[in-house]
Amino acid sequence: MKKNTGNSDMEQNIMRTVKIDKVVLSVGGTGEELEKGMKLLKVITDKNPSKRKSRKRIPSLGVRPNLEVGAMVTLRKNFEEILGKTLAAVNNTMRKKQVVENHFSFGIHEYIEIPGIEYQRDIGIIGLDITVVFKRTGKRVGIRKIKTGRVSKKQAITKEEIIKFMEENFSTKFR
Repeated sequence: MKKNTGNSDMEQNIMRTVKIDKVVLSVGGTGEELEKGMKLLKVITDKNPSKRKSRKRIPSLGVRPNLEVGAMVTLRKNFEEILGKTLAAVNNTMRKKQVVENHFSFGIHEYIEIPGIEYQRDIGIIGLDITVVFKRTGKRVGIRKIKTGRVSKKQAITKEEIIKFMEENFSTKFR
């Protein structure tokens, strides 16, 4: 029988490895702004974005229920290149308060800051938000439809683990 030797087993256990689950690119706006944002997401990812509708009424912003207010694209495969380019747009530096449990988010003010993306006259100058979601092996147990199980709180990825992962794999600096 193998004895628990502490931290060295945790580092070697493949069920404890941190992985990127998905990268979500999103833009907000209504009407013509939303159409421009959808074109931008199409240019960056070569995928068709999906629109998001509001659920609330916010009179001061002119938002009503079922009004299209945003668009997003979720990348689950081949996201390394796009994530690397978007991180380069913010000089591979982020603040620690942008990182929370299981994910982090950052924004790009102007899409022309992304390397390899040229200015599009029909889009103009707009920004976008990027969210990177992390997971561990075994997360599917809580998501699947048949025989759904409970996922322990130990499966959550802490802020420190995300910072370490990003520093090692994408050479991102945190301040």
